Amino acid sequence: MTPVVRLLEIAKVYRLGKVEVPALRGVSLEIARGEFVAIMGPSGSGKSTLMNLIGCLDRPTAGTYVLDGQDVSRMSDDELADVRNGRIGFIFQIFNLLPRLPALKNVEMPMVYAGVGRAERRVRAVEALAQVGLGHRLQHASPELSGGEQQRVAIARALVNRPAILLADEPTGNLDSRSGEGILAIFQELNTAGMTIAMVTHDREIAEHAARILTLRDGRLVRDERVERPRRAREIIAAAP
Repeated sequence: MTPVVRLLEIAKVYRLGKVEVPALRGVSLEIARGEFVAIMGPSGSGKSTLMNLIGCLDRPTAGTYVLDGQDVSRMSDDELADVRNGRIGFIFQIFNLLPRLPALKNVEMPMVYAGVGRAERRVRAVEALAQVGLGHRLQHASPELSGGEQQRVAIARALVNRPAILLADEPTGNLDSRSGEGILAIFQELNTAGMTIAMVTHDREIAEHAARILTLRDGRLVRDERVERPRRAREIIAAAP
């Protein structure tokens, strides 16, 4: 089966005037369909750069990136924008919700840009919010939702265009431990249903909820380990507030 993500000798160099700063140095890896992968590393290790490249928010300086069977390494800006909207679901530490809109409208937003019809948008948004345990909060705006609930809305928003992969950058960073457990429970449920997930975190305990941990240091992949028994999140979706 074709991997969702295939990186071959990826390098990224930032230029600050005449100074070159290498962020990634020949990283090669694959993420199979249906995997739940955590990406770890100290500050400056290159994990955020790697996430940006996987998410098509940036281009590599050298190397090849194949996403879901398609080489995206040299795509134009417009082509990359289409890939981001249709094939990648983003979840960030900051929820990035529009505060005046209800949860339902926030979740519909990516489908507006994708040209999905109004009726279909509503059906998909309702399904996605139910999937993350918020089927009863469709008309609640961000100020009426807890931090954990806002992150659930963000996850639902990331799901509606049926992406090939979910990318989560420190998704529990702004949450208390109980709300964070709820988010990890959702990821595990989605992964069990077949969703491919890559999550950046600095916390080893959070990383151990994934089945595989990639560790970066100084722009290189220094460890690729399987988690024999991933931690199970204590809270299931149905029990979430």
